[in-house]
Amino acid sequence: MSRVSLLEDAVEHFAKNGIGDASLRSIATSIGTSHRMLIYHFGSREGLLAEVVRKVENQQRELLASLGDEDLPIAELSERFWRRVTEAALIYGPLFFELSAHAMQDLPHTEALKADLINVWLPPLTDLCLRAGIPADQAPAYARLGLAASRGLLFDLLLTGDRAAVDEASALLNKLF
Repeated sequence: MSRVSLLEDAVEHFAKNGIGDASLRSIATSIGTSHRMLIYHFGSREGLLAEVVRKVENQQRELLASLGDEDLPIAELSERFWRRVTEAALIYGPLFFELSAHAMQDLPHTEALKADLINVWLPPLTDLCLRAGIPADQAPAYARLGLAASRGLLFDLLLTGDRAAVDEASALLNKLF
């Protein structure tokens, strides 16, 4: 199996089963490979998990880009994106935040992930801010604020489970844009 297909299978596995404390061997068995193949392609369990987060983050950026092709008001696009992101966060959010903490500690398995956590999000979010009418000199700061606030709300959702309150706060955040 190729690295790409193993990663796709791992993402699907975690979407169905959650992250939990699955061992590399049990993940390998579930996706029809050996733990040695996963070690060969990803280095470790943590390396695999970091790549899963990168893949899910990339899927979310692709979703954001595809929503931008639709001729809808920014508020409606933001709401659609928020709904999709919160669904993914309920599955992958704990892993995302755990590995984000690893990236803050400069752990080796998160080197590639660290580069993707902030910087790759800013250009498409800045473009969205420009489409919303935010002046070009302010759009990068609004993009960073939107990313940080959204992640904070996802953290809140995962800790409290209060979807209604978090959705309400997200709607208020959208009004700032």
